[in-house]
Amino acid sequence: MPDYSIIVPVFNSSQSLEELFSRIEGTMSGIRKSYRVIFVDDASQDNSWEKLQAIYRENPDRVSVIRLSRNFGQHNATLCGIAQADGEYIFTIDDDLQHPPEEMLKLMETMKETDADLVYGISGEKKHSTARNMGSNVIKKGSKHIFRTKGNGSSFRLMKSALGKNLMNHQVNFIYLDEIFNWYTSHISFAEVEHKKRPYQESTYTPRTLFSLLTNLVIYYTAIPLKLMVYGGFISALLSFTTGMFFIYRKIVMDVPLGFTALIVAILFSTSVILLSLGVIGEYLSRIYMVQNRKPPFAIKEILK
Repeated sequence: MPDYSIIVPVFNSSQSLEELFSRIEGTMSGIRKSYRVIFVDDASQDNSWEKLQAIYRENPDRVSVIRLSRNFGQHNATLCGIAQADGEYIFTIDDDLQHPPEEMLKLMETMKETDADLVYGISGEKKHSTARNMGSNVIKKGSKHIFRTKGNGSSFRLMKSALGKNLMNHQVNFIYLDEIFNWYTSHISFAEVEHKKRPYQESTYTPRTLFSLLTNLVIYYTAIPLKLMVYGGFISALLSFTTGMFFIYRKIVMDVPLGFTALIVAILFSTSVILLSLGVIGEYLSRIYMVQNRKPPFAIKEILK
């Protein structure tokens, strides 16, 4: 068993893989700890798989390579790597070199000082695009208020193996690791690390994918839309009752005809509320159906180890 398992989810990162492994190798050799790097190719569309095969052939004693059958997403690919990890401690780090591998030492030191179950490497200023930073901030601040977390987190982590193995209890097809970690432990620490600009390819996270992530996060892990339906239904019922009483008063006291416009407005308002509520219920039912189908969060096509 190695001291450290280092999980790297890979997607269209052929340009950075050799440098990433070389810098991980240099960092770990300097502290004289055993390690194994587990690359998880999330169905890349470039020649990342060929690059990973070459790295494995040159370092079979320190590298494992997993190829997924299709693209499952960064969190699912990371979960796949954690499932294969056998180290006493588990690192997760992105493939884009924005978190320098040399900063792994800071996470190790923080875990040694705090004995935390999980240490996040966080940065004061991230070198992302404005849209990416805004989307990430919305998700983190939303997570802070919804899940009562500290509102900080990143894909650069160091965890104890026991915490990583607990993730295997979650067999749902949409995985959001930071929320699941919060379920299993509150002993979380943070280390200030550098965050660099991407030296090669552009980020695959767009405003659309971030919005999709936020939507799935809210529906899979909270009941907020259902609660909003309850409150919205109560408010709309109150407004409808008040409006109805107003028109009845006008009819009885002032002898004013109710009019076609008032009727149409009332019908359209109530119908829109009903359709919105049915749409929210439908989203939850579709998620329940997917969970009941017990679709695995990932499927492995090939392993080199």
